[in-house]
Amino acid sequence: MSEDTIRLVTIGRIFRRRWRLLAVLAVVGALVGYGVSVVFPPRYTTSASVLLPGQWEERELLTQVDIATSSTVVDSAAAALGWKGVSGADLRDRVTAKAADGNIIKISGTADTPERAQQLSDQVARQFVGFAARIAGGGTDSAAATESDALRKKVEETDRRITDLAKAADPGRTVESVQARTALENLRTSLEEAMKKLEEANPATNKAGMVVMGPAARPTGEAPPTRMQLVVGGALLFFLLAVIGHLAAARMDRRLRTEPEIAAALGSALLGTVDVPDERRGGHQSENGGPRAWIRRLLGVDTRWDLPAPQRSDDEAVRRIRYRRVCAHLRDQLPSPRRLLVVVPDGDEIARRAAGQLAAEAKSDPQLRVVEVSVDRPIVPDRATESGALVVLSAGSWTAEELAGIAEACADGRHEVVGIVVAGTVRARETRSADRLPDDATLALAVHSHARGGSA
Repeated sequence: MSEDTIRLVTIGRIFRRRWRLLAVLAVVGALVGYGVSVVFPPRYTTSASVLLPGQWEERELLTQVDIATSSTVVDSAAAALGWKGVSGADLRDRVTAKAADGNIIKISGTADTPERAQQLSDQVARQFVGFAARIAGGGTDSAAATESDALRKKVEETDRRITDLAKAADPGRTVESVQARTALENLRTSLEEAMKKLEEANPATNKAGMVVMGPAARPTGEAPPTRMQLVVGGALLFFLLAVIGHLAAARMDRRLRTEPEIAAALGSALLGTVDVPDERRGGHQSENGGPRAWIRRLLGVDTRWDLPAPQRSDDEAVRRIRYRRVCAHLRDQLPSPRRLLVVVPDGDEIARRAAGQLAAEAKSDPQLRVVEVSVDRPIVPDRATESGALVVLSAGSWTAEELAGIAEACADGRHEVVGIVVAGTVRARETRSADRLPDDATLALAVHSHARGGSA
């Protein structure tokens, strides 16, 4: 797993073997999201639109957006609203503005109730229009406005004078009178066009006429993130974190899972693999009871998820053949008298049961002495009459460094590691001999009890 590419089958295995844990963590995440929604009350948002007539460039629209959310406009809106305990500084984070198509500025306000959100948006829009009007043609540009009014009056007076001259002209149809009236009409037309262009070019008349396009709509739902979104988001976040945590732990795991890797770490040859029935499927209770073990079984974390599922084995007779073949290899390999020290890593329940069954099948030839060795500080009894050491362990439980420590402990005790036996769990079938203990079961228990006493 540490060097393989993560595939969908790996994620599927996590879902199958850790679905209880994932479900519990998703519920915890949903509760956390609900708690966040309680701490932060719901918010409501609505918008008011302000129309800007005339031609506006993009940079000018962005300037108006900044003006709409400026402290001057927001402070004026806060003063007009008069909400108790709410100042302009409190409202600045609740007011936003953006430029939309068609020279429209949308001003959004957020509050804890729909009514307040509507009032805030409308009031900021009104204050923005008033402030923009004062900037464009208010008291700050009074001289320009006065000059424009005077020019307009002069144009109107000139227009009346042209009318009077046209009436006083010779009503005859002489060429001179017709030319005079035509010149006066052309002059009137030129004055009107000049006045029109002047009004269009004047920013005080062109861009100061901003209009609020109606009141803001009262919001009917909460602004995101809503309570439901927080609950679903919390559940999804915890679920994904749990899956990612499993994948990260699997990639960082350095425990050996294949027989060649185990043999290389111990520096010896593999004599065979044996099967141990998976007793948990038969209602077997762990030796380490208590609430903690019960919770682990309930969540499904008492078993490894990153190992292949136990395969369905043959009957008990076939499983015993595997043990007998290992014993036959030992008889062929060792001279008489054949005495071996069977080393089992402490805490490896599968290997311990396999070692007991192996001792039972050996029937004192070879004579096996089972000892459990701590992987943290491995110490193996000194050599007495043994011809070597046989290491029995389960795959996927120990790292190369831990197995190398066991090999060094055997060397310190002057034991040569003559072979390795790898044990794995299988799903046992119900057989006719399942209810009958083998004839040598008493011997297996006796050897195991003796090993417990020797390792102490």
